[in-house]
Amino acid sequence: MRIVFMGTPEFAVQPLSAMVENGYQVVGVVTQPDRPVGRSKKLTPPPVKVYAEAHGIPVLQFEKIRRPEGRAALEALQPDLFVTAAFGQILSQKVLDIPRLGTVNVHASLLSKYRGSAPINWVLIKGETKTGVTTMFTDAGIDTGDMLLQDEIPIDENENAEELTEKLSELGAKTLLKTLKALEEGTLQRIKQNENEATYLPMLDKELGSIDWNNSAKEIHNLVRGVYPWPGAYTTMDTGVLKIWKTKVSDKEYAGKPGEIVKSNPKEGLFVACGEGILEIVEMQAPSSKRMNAKDYLRGKPIAENSILGEIHDTEKA
Repeated sequence: MRIVFMGTPEFAVQPLSAMVENGYQVVGVVTQPDRPVGRSKKLTPPPVKVYAEAHGIPVLQFEKIRRPEGRAALEALQPDLFVTAAFGQILSQKVLDIPRLGTVNVHASLLSKYRGSAPINWVLIKGETKTGVTTMFTDAGIDTGDMLLQDEIPIDENENAEELTEKLSELGAKTLLKTLKALEEGTLQRIKQNENEATYLPMLDKELGSIDWNNSAKEIHNLVRGVYPWPGAYTTMDTGVLKIWKTKVSDKEYAGKPGEIVKSNPKEGLFVACGEGILEIVEMQAPSSKRMNAKDYLRGKPIAENSILGEIHDTEKA
């Protein structure tokens, strides 16, 4: 069985690695083009490309694989099956028609819920307590194809998107191997998605990370861990933008209006009143400062109690 794998970020590396290590014939890898990264804008290859080249697998990179030159390159590989995982491009029906066995996608949610490009982030933002991986046959819609296998895991209340991505990548590799084995044995069963339960959530953007202190402490905590490490959660303070990397929902009962710093000292930490409850800021990055533990920051630069986060300041920078 000749397999062409399509994927781009770290999440996709373990499913690809699992196939290679278990003897599947991966005849090519398709991934997004190299992109500029960081302040230096250094052109950087996707993680999937790095893995593929290290294992001698031919790599194809097209801005749009559905264009004629992309389709021709895929056809030349004579694939029996496409396997996709966080590829980042929508496949046209002409592309989907190329492999005789179809296209199996590894999706990081329990479909029919959380379709779209950022399911790991959104399950955290929405406060879900469980998630998982679904393998499915891809059709021309967005995550609408028939489901094949699902595996489920619990979500820790303080787990962030980076940590959950690693866990789901490992789980996705295992689920994919079970799916391929069942495909080879002819025992796969197709399960129609329940459109009444389907949810489709948008791509992440910078504005999503802006904290509304009128929300509850739990909702803000979920946002902080859901947008970690990108786009990242942030608010404003008197000197500019305050990035918030890690939080805890506190059981303390300080009184204050939303956004008000109700406790601030290096011994106890930094606590903010929300629309409901109190949020502790555990790791932060103040304007013109590095990322650090909030208590450590307060040892060198106190933040006044009763000051308000989230107000608009002339020094604000996105």
